[in-house]
Amino acid sequence: MRQIQPADLFDPEDIARIRQPLPQACTLPPTAYRDPLVWAAEVETLFRRDWLCVARVEQLANVGDYVCADLPDQPIVVSRSSSGLHASSRICLHRAMPIADGAGNASRFVCPYHNWTYELDGRLRSAPMMEGVQDFDPGSCRLPTLALEVWQGFVFVNRDTQAAALAPQLEGLEGFIENYQFDQLVIVETVEFDSPWNWKILVENFMEAYHHIGTHRHTFEPVYPARQSRVPDNGGAPWLFLHMPGQHREDSGLPLFPALNESQQRDLIACCVYPTLLFGATATTAVWYQLEPTAHDRMRLRIHLLARPELAAHLSNEERAAFADGVRAIHTEDIAANLGPWRGLQAGLTTQGRLSSFEKGIWQLNQLWADRLGLG
Repeated sequence: MRQIQPADLFDPEDIARIRQPLPQACTLPPTAYRDPLVWAAEVETLFRRDWLCVARVEQLANVGDYVCADLPDQPIVVSRSSSGLHASSRICLHRAMPIADGAGNASRFVCPYHNWTYELDGRLRSAPMMEGVQDFDPGSCRLPTLALEVWQGFVFVNRDTQAAALAPQLEGLEGFIENYQFDQLVIVETVEFDSPWNWKILVENFMEAYHHIGTHRHTFEPVYPARQSRVPDNGGAPWLFLHMPGQHREDSGLPLFPALNESQQRDLIACCVYPTLLFGATATTAVWYQLEPTAHDRMRLRIHLLARPELAAHLSNEERAAFADGVRAIHTEDIAANLGPWRGLQAGLTTQGRLSSFEKGIWQLNQLWADRLGLG
């Protein structure tokens, strides 16, 4: 029996409308969001082959530090040993029990089921009561590893250990963000949200300012008008940049990022490293949206507030709570802009919509998505 290919899941005319130049282009068809078979194709063609952000390097500053993450269909652990950073499956080689959870510091990982013990780099250290098992050598066993790369302080992994290096693919984005010095920022607060919708809806919403006129009409629109937003060409590279010029210099009372030019001191920016790294910044603070898609209709979302270490070190608990409240307030507005379209995409009469010229970021996302799935 012939295996179902991504192209089998779509009407060729729908794909042709995606592939049109922006002035003629349409959104993805509803089936791209709501069909579990499309999700299965995404897991195979995107999430098993692309670079996915799973941590910040400051979370792994000391030997023994580890952070667990859930890639689509693969739980992993990223850890620092005396020889550097490592990314491995966190599923025991014996009976498939997870060997770690959450984040912390450890000298080794011990499976809670049968006490099989692993070094921080994934090598099997010991396996109790395995005497007499033929041709079993703990020293030759190791948890499956992933490729790992650090860029701008973000830790990326890739299940394709032969994948092309990430940093050269992001050179075009570097020039837009270098003054923000993201590699020097640290996490100061994290909030988590239940997100029962398709992952692409949130990514699309993050990368356009057109919705400021509706969703954020009382918050972002007066300060960062949608009509002034711009998205540069990315040449098909796996990144997007959204520039939202501000009406005035930020006056929050916080110190500005020191390397920003005068214009950047007024701006809001949003960035995507495809498929799921989303981050943005004002002149004083930044955010990292950590997405962990788990199915076609749900994902885990953690929003991390980032700041310079000298600011983070002096924030009181009350100030941290105030930052978290601000993040919640903006994302609460965006929840409606995610949940509403998700419900609408279930309707039988819903079809592809036309893109605005202010949705160039969505058009770029759609091209990357169609490229990965081999469509059109």
